[in-house]
Amino acid sequence: MGIVTGLCLILLTGAAWLCLARMVRTCSLADRAVALDLLLLVTVLAIAVYEVRRNSTEFLDLLVVVSLLGFVGTATVARFIERRGA
Repeated sequence: MGIVTGLCLILLTGAAWLCLARMVRTCSLADRAVALDLLLLVTVLAIAVYEVRRNSTEFLDLLVVVSLLGFVGTATVARFIERRGA
């Protein structure tokens, strides 16, 4: 199980770096919002894999908070972009 979770964490780290590169390279606000939402999703997945690796439930409330933060943040940015007309 340790090899699988280690491989998952490595792949999630690569995905996080790609999200950060997408946030830096792109010009539009919508692309940056999607990249940030994906980065938050990768963060949630990394915390979940870490919890499976440790066989504990210590950070489950953190998973809920980060997920809600991602949802509310994405909805807020989408509303801002809609009103701005970008």
